[in-house]
Amino acid sequence: MRKSCLIVVLFSALAVTHAGGQELMCNVQVTAQRIQGSNRQVFQTMQRDIYEFMNNMVWTNHVYSYSERIDCNIMINLTEQLSADEFRGTLQVQLRRPVYNTTYNSTILNFVDNNVQFRYVEFQPLEFDPNSHRSNLVSLLAYYAYMIIGFDYDSYSAEGGTEYFQMAEKIVTNAQTAPESGWKPYDGSRNRNRYWLVKNVLDRQYQMVRLFVYEYHIKGLDPMESRINESRTAMVESLRLLQQVYRTRPDPFMYYMQVVLEAKADELVNIYSRAFPEEKSRVVQILTEIDPANKSKYEKILSSN
Repeated sequence: MRKSCLIVVLFSALAVTHAGGQELMCNVQVTAQRIQGSNRQVFQTMQRDIYEFMNNMVWTNHVYSYSERIDCNIMINLTEQLSADEFRGTLQVQLRRPVYNTTYNSTILNFVDNNVQFRYVEFQPLEFDPNSHRSNLVSLLAYYAYMIIGFDYDSYSAEGGTEYFQMAEKIVTNAQTAPESGWKPYDGSRNRNRYWLVKNVLDRQYQMVRLFVYEYHIKGLDPMESRINESRTAMVESLRLLQQVYRTRPDPFMYYMQVVLEAKADELVNIYSRAFPEEKSRVVQILTEIDPANKSKYEKILSSN
């Protein structure tokens, strides 16, 4: 557990003014199997440049040791080459968080951005300016770096990731005149885009979703090794926070809540498949209400031994 980072969040007096180490341990994969007749070397160089950008950039003013770096993946699947240096495809983001006193890593994010288009010139440095949108690739990477850090901090401290979500929001604001999609309110299918994700996270109507992320991990997963029954009870109570948001329905999309549930669905099934019958019934009732699309998955909890 990143104890030093949690202390920094909770006690701002201990915050440092310079960085002592990078925050991310980001694995990067770039694939372009559907692009034919191209210089294949450019994709290897692109993967290396993105890896170095994500892992060597200093994103916060907090000190991280090597073991505390945030474990995440970025997988870019390029499906079209629009010109010599312009590409289109998808970007998948995965974020994992270690569970205290175990070797288990819990998934916090696992979603795909289908509106990825950018220019990349081989050997041209990737340089981030937080005050302007100069490169769509750089803005994409910086946006997801701050979202990753924000989600990670939210899991250790109640709404601890706010300042990083605000940085992601600033990137979105800077990109409003960009020709590429994904940055504006009306881009994408059913408003599942970068604009709406960070807007939902910072919207006070979704405060309970953020509190769920915190309580689920701190009161549920982290003590589970030593207090399994109490931890499962605490996780059910944390799910009631999502239930409150679902019942108020602050908008017709609830993108943020869907992203959180998509990351946790399989884990919840695994945990409660070994619970007491009454616990199984309670958690399945909540989950099938707030995530009806995965009803059949959650009902497997009831039939498990």
